[in-house]
Amino acid sequence: MSTQNPVFIPGPTNIPERLRHAMNVPTMDHRAPNFVKVLEPLLADLKKIFKTKSGTVITFPSSGTGGWEAALTNTLSPGDKVLVSRFGMFSQRWIEMCERLGLEVDVIECAWGDGAPAAEYGKRLAADTYHKIKAVLVTHNETATGVTSDIAAVRKEMDAAEHPALLYVDAVSSLGSMDFRMDEWGVDLAVSGSQKGFMLATGMAILGVSPKAFIAAETAECPRCFFDIRDMAGANAKGNFPYTPPLPLLMGLRESVNMLLEEGLDQVFARHHRLAEGVRRAVDAWGLRLCANKPEWYSDSVSAIYVPDGFDSNELVNHAFEAYGVSFGVGLGKVAGKAFRIGHLGMLTDTLVLSGLATIEMAMKDLGYPITLGSGVAAAQEYYRHDKHIALKKAS
Repeated sequence: MSTQNPVFIPGPTNIPERLRHAMNVPTMDHRAPNFVKVLEPLLADLKKIFKTKSGTVITFPSSGTGGWEAALTNTLSPGDKVLVSRFGMFSQRWIEMCERLGLEVDVIECAWGDGAPAAEYGKRLAADTYHKIKAVLVTHNETATGVTSDIAAVRKEMDAAEHPALLYVDAVSSLGSMDFRMDEWGVDLAVSGSQKGFMLATGMAILGVSPKAFIAAETAECPRCFFDIRDMAGANAKGNFPYTPPLPLLMGLRESVNMLLEEGLDQVFARHHRLAEGVRRAVDAWGLRLCANKPEWYSDSVSAIYVPDGFDSNELVNHAFEAYGVSFGVGLGKVAGKAFRIGHLGMLTDTLVLSGLATIEMAMKDLGYPITLGSGVAAAQEYYRHDKHIALKKAS
Protein backbone atom coordinates (compact mmCIF):
# COMPACT_ATOMS: atom_id res chain seq x y z
CA MET A 1 0.00 0.00 0.00
CA SER A 2 2.93 2.37 0.60
CA THR A 3 3.43 2.63 -3.14
CA GLN A 4 0.28 4.76 -3.27
CA ASN A 5 2.07 7.54 -1.40
CA PRO A 6 3.39 10.44 -3.46
CA VAL A 7 7.14 10.99 -3.76
CA PHE A 8 8.79 14.27 -2.81
CA ILE A 9 11.99 13.89 -4.75
CA PRO A 10 12.98 16.38 -7.46
CA GLY A 11 12.57 13.76 -10.15
CA PRO A 12 11.35 11.42 -11.39
CA THR A 13 8.15 13.08 -10.25
CA ASN A 14 4.71 11.65 -9.58
CA ILE A 15 2.94 10.44 -12.73
CA PRO A 16 -0.72 11.52 -12.97
CA GLU A 17 -3.20 8.76 -13.77
CA ARG A 18 -4.13 10.64 -16.92
CA LEU A 19 -0.56 10.24 -18.19
CA ARG A 20 -0.27 6.63 -17.10
CA HIS A 21 -3.35 5.82 -19.13
CA ALA A 22 -2.03 7.81 -22.09
CA MET A 23 1.13 5.67 -22.10
CA ASN A 24 -0.86 2.44 -21.93
CA VAL A 25 -1.11 2.00 -25.69
CA PRO A 26 -0.87 -1.01 -28.01
CA THR A 27 1.96 -1.31 -30.46
CA MET A 28 1.65 1.04 -33.39
CA ASP A 29 3.69 1.38 -36.57
CA HIS A 30 5.94 4.42 -36.32
CA ARG A 31 6.35 4.31 -40.11
CA ALA A 32 2.61 4.47 -40.69
CA PRO A 33 0.96 7.71 -41.89
CA ASN A 34 -0.99 8.15 -38.65
CA PHE A 35 2.26 8.58 -36.66
CA VAL A 36 2.80 11.88 -38.46
CA LYS A 37 -0.48 13.09 -36.93
CA VAL A 38 1.01 12.45 -33.48
CA LEU A 39 4.54 13.75 -33.95
CA GLU A 40 4.14 16.99 -35.89
CA PRO A 41 1.63 18.73 -33.61
CA LEU A 42 3.49 17.48 -30.53
CA LEU A 43 6.76 19.08 -31.62
CA ALA A 44 4.90 22.27 -32.52
CA ASP A 45 3.24 22.45 -29.09
CA LEU A 46 6.52 21.72 -27.29
CA LYS A 47 7.84 24.97 -28.76
CA LYS A 48 5.19 26.75 -26.68
CA ILE A 49 6.70 25.26 -23.51
CA PHE A 50 10.20 26.41 -24.51
CA LYS A 51 8.70 29.75 -25.62
CA THR A 52 10.44 29.67 -28.96
CA LYS A 53 9.28 30.42 -32.47
CA SER A 54 12.64 30.27 -34.22
CA GLY A 55 13.97 27.17 -32.46
CA THR A 56 13.41 23.49 -33.22
CA VAL A 57 12.45 20.91 -30.62
CA ILE A 58 14.41 17.67 -30.79
CA THR A 59 13.69 14.59 -28.68
CA PHE A 60 15.94 11.60 -28.07
CA PRO A 61 15.23 8.33 -26.26
CA SER A 62 17.43 9.15 -23.26
CA SER A 63 17.62 10.88 -19.91
CA GLY A 64 18.58 14.51 -19.48
CA THR A 65 22.22 13.43 -19.35
CA GLY A 66 21.92 12.23 -22.92
CA GLY A 67 20.49 15.63 -23.75
CA TRP A 68 23.60 17.28 -22.30
CA GLU A 69 25.79 15.07 -24.47
CA ALA A 70 23.72 15.78 -27.56
CA ALA A 71 24.00 19.53 -27.00
CA LEU A 72 27.78 19.39 -26.64
CA THR A 73 28.70 16.87 -29.31
CA ASN A 74 26.51 18.38 -32.02
CA THR A 75 27.94 21.87 -31.77
CA LEU A 76 31.54 21.63 -30.48
CA SER A 77 34.86 20.11 -31.48
CA PRO A 78 37.54 18.51 -29.27
CA GLY A 79 39.72 21.24 -27.83
CA ASP A 80 37.02 23.92 -27.95
CA LYS A 81 36.86 26.12 -24.88
CA VAL A 82 33.68 26.38 -22.81
CA LEU A 83 32.84 28.65 -19.87
CA VAL A 84 30.76 27.18 -17.03
CA SER A 85 30.06 27.87 -13.36
CA ARG A 86 30.18 25.16 -10.69
CA PHE A 87 27.70 25.59 -7.84
CA GLY A 88 26.13 22.17 -7.38
CA MET A 89 26.20 18.50 -8.29
CA PHE A 90 24.58 18.85 -11.71
CA SER A 91 26.74 21.74 -12.89
CA GLN A 92 29.66 19.60 -11.69
CA ARG A 93 28.50 16.62 -13.76
CA TRP A 94 28.17 18.79 -16.86
CA ILE A 95 31.75 19.95 -16.31
CA GLU A 96 32.93 16.35 -16.00
CA MET A 97 31.19 15.47 -19.27
CA CYS A 98 32.87 18.38 -21.05
CA GLU A 99 36.26 17.19 -19.83
CA ARG A 100 35.62 13.62 -20.93
CA LEU A 101 34.62 14.87 -24.38
CA GLY A 102 37.99 16.56 -24.74
CA LEU A 103 36.80 20.15 -24.32
CA GLU A 104 38.82 22.84 -22.56
CA VAL A 105 36.78 23.91 -19.55
CA ASP A 106 37.05 27.32 -17.89
CA VAL A 107 35.30 26.89 -14.54
CA ILE A 108 33.87 29.71 -12.43
CA GLU A 109 33.92 28.38 -8.86
CA CYS A 110 30.93 29.40 -6.74
CA ALA A 111 29.67 28.64 -3.27
CA TRP A 112 27.08 25.86 -3.14
CA GLY A 113 23.90 27.79 -2.49
CA ASP A 114 24.74 30.63 -4.87
CA GLY A 115 23.34 31.02 -8.37
CA ALA A 116 25.23 31.48 -11.61
CA PRO A 117 27.37 34.65 -11.35
CA ALA A 118 26.28 36.64 -14.39
CA ALA A 119 28.80 39.43 -13.79
CA GLU A 120 31.71 36.99 -13.67
CA TYR A 121 30.53 35.42 -16.92
CA GLY A 122 30.56 38.89 -18.43
CA LYS A 123 34.03 39.66 -17.08
CA ARG A 124 35.58 36.53 -18.56
CA LEU A 125 33.80 36.91 -21.88
CA ALA A 126 34.92 40.52 -22.18
CA ALA A 127 38.51 39.42 -21.56
CA ASP A 128 38.21 36.77 -24.30
CA THR A 129 39.00 39.20 -27.12
CA TYR A 130 40.00 36.42 -29.52
CA HIS A 131 36.69 34.60 -28.90
CA LYS A 132 38.30 31.32 -27.92
CA ILE A 133 35.29 30.55 -25.75
CA LYS A 134 32.82 28.75 -28.00
CA ALA A 135 30.08 28.00 -25.49
CA VAL A 136 28.65 29.32 -22.23
CA LEU A 137 26.99 26.70 -20.01
CA VAL A 138 24.51 27.51 -17.24
CA THR A 139 22.40 25.26 -15.03
CA HIS A 140 19.04 27.02 -14.77
CA ASN A 141 17.82 25.09 -11.74
CA GLU A 142 20.41 23.31 -9.59
CA THR A 143 18.47 20.55 -7.86
CA ALA A 144 21.31 19.67 -5.46
CA THR A 145 20.99 23.02 -3.69
CA GLY A 146 17.53 24.27 -4.68
CA VAL A 147 18.95 27.24 -6.59
CA THR A 148 17.54 28.92 -9.70
CA SER A 149 19.81 31.16 -11.77
CA ASP A 150 18.98 34.24 -13.84
CA ILE A 151 19.53 33.19 -17.45
CA ALA A 152 18.41 36.57 -18.77
CA ALA A 153 21.20 38.23 -16.77
CA VAL A 154 23.80 35.89 -18.27
CA ARG A 155 22.55 36.68 -21.78
CA LYS A 156 22.71 40.40 -20.99
CA GLU A 157 26.37 40.02 -20.04
CA MET A 158 27.10 38.05 -23.21
CA ASP A 159 25.51 40.74 -25.32
CA ALA A 160 27.34 43.51 -23.48
CA ALA A 161 30.62 41.74 -24.21
CA GLU A 162 29.52 41.31 -27.84
CA HIS A 163 30.61 37.70 -27.58
CA PRO A 164 29.47 35.17 -30.22
CA ALA A 165 29.57 32.08 -27.96
CA LEU A 166 26.60 29.74 -27.94
CA LEU A 167 24.46 29.72 -24.78
CA TYR A 168 23.59 26.28 -23.38
CA VAL A 169 21.09 25.94 -20.53
CA ASP A 170 20.33 22.90 -18.41
CA ALA A 171 16.56 23.24 -17.94
CA VAL A 172 15.96 19.65 -16.86
CA SER A 173 14.27 20.53 -13.56
CA SER A 174 12.82 23.89 -14.61
CA LEU A 175 11.09 23.47 -17.97
CA GLY A 176 7.37 22.92 -17.50
CA SER A 177 7.57 24.08 -13.87
CA MET A 178 9.10 27.54 -14.05
CA ASP A 179 9.10 30.24 -16.68
CA PHE A 180 11.58 29.57 -19.46
CA ARG A 181 12.02 31.94 -22.40
CA MET A 182 14.29 30.44 -25.02
CA ASP A 183 13.95 33.15 -27.66
CA GLU A 184 13.86 36.14 -25.29
CA TRP A 185 16.94 34.91 -23.39
CA GLY A 186 18.83 34.01 -26.55
CA VAL A 187 19.31 30.37 -25.55
CA ASP A 188 20.91 28.27 -28.29
CA LEU A 189 20.58 24.84 -26.69
CA ALA A 190 18.10 24.15 -23.91
CA VAL A 191 18.15 20.66 -22.39
CA SER A 192 15.28 19.05 -20.51
CA GLY A 193 13.85 15.61 -19.84
CA SER A 194 10.57 13.77 -19.52
CA GLN A 195 10.80 12.92 -15.83
CA LYS A 196 10.43 16.31 -14.11
CA GLY A 197 7.97 19.04 -15.10
CA PHE A 198 6.54 16.82 -17.84
CA MET A 199 5.52 14.30 -15.12
CA LEU A 200 6.53 11.19 -17.09
CA ALA A 201 8.90 8.31 -16.62
CA THR A 202 12.57 8.85 -17.38
CA GLY A 203 13.42 8.05 -20.98
CA MET A 204 13.24 11.13 -23.19
CA ALA A 205 15.68 14.00 -23.55
CA ILE A 206 13.91 17.08 -24.89
CA LEU A 207 16.01 19.83 -26.47
CA GLY A 208 15.33 23.27 -27.85
CA VAL A 209 17.82 24.02 -30.65
CA SER A 210 18.34 27.47 -32.16
CA PRO A 211 19.16 28.15 -35.82
CA LYS A 212 22.63 29.26 -34.69
CA ALA A 213 23.18 25.86 -33.07
CA PHE A 214 22.21 24.06 -36.29
CA ILE A 215 24.80 26.13 -38.14
CA ALA A 216 27.43 25.12 -35.57
CA ALA A 217 26.47 21.46 -36.09
CA GLU A 218 27.69 21.62 -39.69
CA THR A 219 31.32 22.13 -38.64
CA ALA A 220 31.42 20.54 -35.16
CA GLU A 221 33.82 17.61 -35.01
CA CYS A 222 32.83 15.81 -31.81
CA PRO A 223 31.66 12.30 -32.78
CA ARG A 224 27.92 11.69 -32.65
CA CYS A 225 25.63 9.20 -34.28
CA PHE A 226 22.60 8.28 -32.20
CA PHE A 227 22.45 11.87 -30.91
CA ASP A 228 22.84 13.67 -34.24
CA ILE A 229 20.38 16.57 -34.27
CA ARG A 230 20.58 16.82 -38.07
CA ASP A 231 19.44 13.22 -38.50
CA MET A 232 16.62 13.72 -36.01
CA ALA A 233 15.47 17.04 -37.46
CA GLY A 234 15.53 15.61 -40.98
CA ALA A 235 13.47 12.59 -39.99
CA ASN A 236 11.06 14.68 -37.90
CA ALA A 237 10.41 16.96 -40.86
CA LYS A 238 9.06 13.90 -42.67
CA GLY A 239 6.97 12.86 -39.68
CA ASN A 240 9.17 10.06 -38.35
CA PHE A 241 12.33 9.13 -36.46
CA PRO A 242 15.73 8.00 -37.76
CA TYR A 243 15.28 4.89 -35.58
CA THR A 244 12.57 3.30 -33.46
CA PRO A 245 11.03 5.92 -31.13
CA PRO A 246 9.76 5.30 -27.56
CA LEU A 247 6.09 5.35 -28.57
CA PRO A 248 4.49 5.05 -25.11
CA LEU A 249 6.57 7.98 -23.86
CA LEU A 250 5.68 10.04 -26.91
CA MET A 251 2.00 9.38 -26.30
CA GLY A 252 2.50 10.34 -22.65
CA LEU A 253 4.35 13.48 -23.68
CA ARG A 254 1.49 14.42 -25.99
CA GLU A 255 -0.91 14.22 -23.03
CA SER A 256 1.51 15.98 -20.69
CA VAL A 257 1.77 18.96 -23.02
CA ASN A 258 -2.03 18.97 -23.26
CA MET A 259 -2.26 19.16 -19.47
CA LEU A 260 0.25 22.01 -19.21
CA LEU A 261 -1.42 24.05 -21.94
CA GLU A 262 -4.91 23.37 -20.55
CA GLU A 263 -3.88 24.65 -17.12
CA GLY A 264 -2.08 27.54 -18.78
CA LEU A 265 1.66 28.09 -18.41
CA ASP A 266 1.26 31.17 -16.21
CA GLN A 267 -1.01 29.18 -13.90
CA VAL A 268 1.45 26.28 -13.86
CA PHE A 269 4.27 28.61 -12.81
CA ALA A 270 2.08 30.32 -10.20
CA ARG A 271 1.08 26.94 -8.75
CA HIS A 272 4.70 25.87 -8.45
CA HIS A 273 5.60 29.15 -6.76
CA ARG A 274 2.74 28.75 -4.31
CA LEU A 275 3.71 25.17 -3.45
CA ALA A 276 7.35 26.18 -3.01
CA GLU A 277 6.51 29.16 -0.83
CA GLY A 278 4.45 26.96 1.47
CA VAL A 279 7.45 24.67 1.91
CA ARG A 280 9.68 27.66 2.61
CA ARG A 281 7.25 28.88 5.29
CA ALA A 282 7.44 25.43 6.87
CA VAL A 283 11.24 25.49 6.86
CA ASP A 284 11.20 28.84 8.67
CA ALA A 285 8.75 27.49 11.24
CA TRP A 286 11.03 24.52 11.92
CA GLY A 287 13.90 26.87 12.58
CA LEU A 288 15.90 25.37 9.71
CA ARG A 289 17.43 27.08 6.67
CA LEU A 290 17.60 26.53 2.95
CA CYS A 291 20.81 25.80 1.05
CA ALA A 292 19.97 28.66 -1.32
CA ASN A 293 21.79 31.71 0.04
CA LYS A 294 19.46 34.46 -1.21
CA PRO A 295 15.70 34.67 -1.84
CA GLU A 296 16.26 35.58 -5.50
CA TRP A 297 17.85 32.16 -5.95
CA TYR A 298 15.07 30.14 -4.29
CA SER A 299 13.86 27.36 -6.56
CA ASP A 300 10.17 26.80 -7.17
CA SER A 301 10.69 23.13 -8.04
CA VAL A 302 12.87 21.85 -5.17
CA SER A 303 13.94 23.03 -1.74
CA ALA A 304 17.23 21.80 -0.26
CA ILE A 305 17.17 22.14 3.54
CA TYR A 306 20.07 21.95 5.97
CA VAL A 307 19.58 19.75 9.02
CA PRO A 308 20.86 20.99 12.41
CA ASP A 309 24.45 20.28 13.41
CA GLY A 310 24.86 16.81 14.80
CA PHE A 311 22.15 15.25 12.63
CA ASP A 312 22.54 13.12 9.49
CA SER A 313 20.18 14.02 6.65
CA ASN A 314 20.64 10.59 5.06
CA GLU A 315 19.33 8.97 8.24
CA LEU A 316 16.32 11.29 8.13
CA VAL A 317 15.46 10.45 4.52
CA ASN A 318 15.90 6.72 5.15
CA HIS A 319 13.73 6.86 8.26
CA ALA A 320 10.94 8.72 6.44
CA PHE A 321 10.87 5.96 3.85
CA GLU A 322 11.14 3.03 6.24
CA ALA A 323 8.67 4.34 8.82
CA TYR A 324 6.15 6.12 6.58
CA GLY A 325 6.74 4.88 3.03
CA VAL A 326 7.48 8.34 1.62
CA SER A 327 10.57 9.33 -0.38
CA PHE A 328 12.45 12.61 -0.02
CA GLY A 329 15.66 13.64 -1.74
CA VAL A 330 19.04 13.02 -0.14
CA GLY A 331 21.78 15.60 -0.08
CA LEU A 332 24.29 15.38 -2.92
CA GLY A 333 27.95 16.28 -3.24
CA LYS A 334 29.12 18.91 -0.76
CA VAL A 335 25.80 18.84 1.10
CA ALA A 336 25.55 15.04 1.36
CA GLY A 337 24.55 14.14 4.91
CA LYS A 338 23.98 17.82 5.67
CA ALA A 339 20.77 18.52 3.76
CA PHE A 340 17.63 16.81 2.51
CA ARG A 341 15.48 17.88 -0.40
CA ILE A 342 11.75 18.30 -0.88
CA GLY A 343 10.71 18.16 -4.51
CA HIS A 344 7.54 20.19 -5.14
CA LEU A 345 7.12 20.03 -8.90
CA GLY A 346 4.90 18.26 -11.37
CA MET A 347 1.41 17.11 -10.49
CA LEU A 348 1.51 18.19 -6.82
CA THR A 349 -1.19 20.21 -5.08
CA ASP A 350 -1.38 22.13 -1.80
CA THR A 351 -2.92 19.09 -0.10
CA LEU A 352 -0.26 16.68 -1.33
CA VAL A 353 2.55 19.02 -0.26
CA LEU A 354 0.99 19.27 3.20
CA SER A 355 1.10 15.48 3.45
CA GLY A 356 4.80 15.55 2.66
CA LEU A 357 5.48 18.25 5.23
CA ALA A 358 3.55 16.31 7.86
CA THR A 359 5.53 13.17 7.07
CA ILE A 360 8.97 14.75 7.25
CA GLU A 361 7.93 16.47 10.48
CA MET A 362 7.07 13.11 12.01
CA ALA A 363 10.38 11.66 10.84
CA MET A 364 12.31 14.60 12.30
CA LYS A 365 10.46 14.32 15.61
CA ASP A 366 11.13 10.57 15.72
CA LEU A 367 14.86 11.27 15.42
CA GLY A 368 14.92 13.97 18.08
CA TYR A 369 15.11 17.07 15.91
CA PRO A 370 14.48 20.31 17.85
CA ILE A 371 11.19 21.10 16.13
CA THR A 372 7.62 21.50 17.29
CA LEU A 373 5.40 18.87 15.73
CA GLY A 374 2.86 20.51 13.44
CA SER A 375 4.64 23.86 13.24
CA GLY A 376 5.72 23.59 9.64
CA VAL A 377 2.39 22.18 8.51
CA ALA A 378 0.54 25.00 10.24
CA ALA A 379 2.75 27.65 8.64
CA ALA A 380 2.17 26.17 5.19
CA GLN A 381 -1.57 25.83 5.86
CA GLU A 382 -1.84 29.51 6.77
CA TYR A 383 -0.02 30.51 3.60
CA TYR A 384 -2.04 28.22 1.33
CA ARG A 385 -5.34 29.34 2.89
CA HIS A 386 -4.48 33.02 2.55
CA ASP A 387 -3.16 32.63 -0.99
CA LYS A 388 -6.20 30.58 -2.00
CA HIS A 389 -8.60 33.18 -0.60
CA ILE A 390 -6.88 35.91 -2.59
CA ALA A 391 -7.12 33.82 -5.74
CA LEU A 392 -10.82 33.16 -5.14
CA LYS A 393 -11.53 36.86 -4.66
CA LYS A 394 -9.73 37.71 -7.91
CA ALA A 395 -11.68 35.01 -9.75
CA SER A 396 -15.02 36.32 -8.47
